[in-house]
Amino acid sequence: VLIIACPCALGLATPMSLMVGVGKAAEQGVLIHNGEALQTASNLQVVVLDKTGTITKGKPELTDVESVSGFEAETVLHLAAIADKLSEHPLAQAIVTGARARGLEPNEPDSFNAVPGHGVETDIKGKQVLVGNLKLMQRDKIDVSKLNTMIKRLSGEGKTPMYVAVDGQAAGVVAVADTIKEDSVLAIKTMQEMGLEVVMLTGDNERTAKAIAAQVGIGRVLAEVLPEDKALQVHLLKAESKKVGMVGDGINDA
Repeated sequence: VLIIACPCALGLATPMSLMVGVGKAAEQGVLIHNGEALQTASNLQVVVLDKTGTITKGKPELTDVESVSGFEAETVLHLAAIADKLSEHPLAQAIVTGARARGLEPNEPDSFNAVPGHGVETDIKGKQVLVGNLKLMQRDKIDVSKLNTMIKRLSGEGKTPMYVAVDGQAAGVVAVADTIKEDSVLAIKTMQEMGLEVVMLTGDNERTAKAIAAQVGIGRVLAEVLPEDKALQVHLLKAESKKVGMVGDGINDA
């Protein structure tokens, strides 16, 4: 005897609950692709959080300007602001805004080139000005040993320091900091209590990244990751035979 039955209540309740779940998430600003994605989320083992705009507010502010002998701090800031004026990156705009707040209005550079994941290279009244991370300085073989103490201290404070070089010489450092969201610590703790491993992913240098991670209770950090390499890092985690979810607020995160 073959008996085939389909419980109507179950057949109706399952898609309805998925539809309601997707709708409620949308009300909270979380877009879920489809019901299958929602069901898969219940099996997650690892959640990767992008730092800027997810753990932090994504509104960095200029905090420090330091220079080496031969350069005035005000000059370093002004050149950095001019170099970054045409950049759309939040860190660059924080420098521009910070310079204006200090009475320094940046003009546009004579030439401008954004180096993704590294910084900017510009020409300003006959001077070559670079603003960016260590990789940008290494590319042009610029000796930044005079800046190491500054960089180490600022990074340890959870700030993001950027090198400023003028005509192949290290000139100084500008640093910005982003505020951690009020609910980040609780959200991360809640996920960890659910048995999820929470990982932070960021393009920041490792020292800065670990300082931020320590403030929110995250133990595993993937730092100095270029935008185009974020997907690779997620795939590497999946290769550990884990179900991985990625959370970010930018188009590059999607």
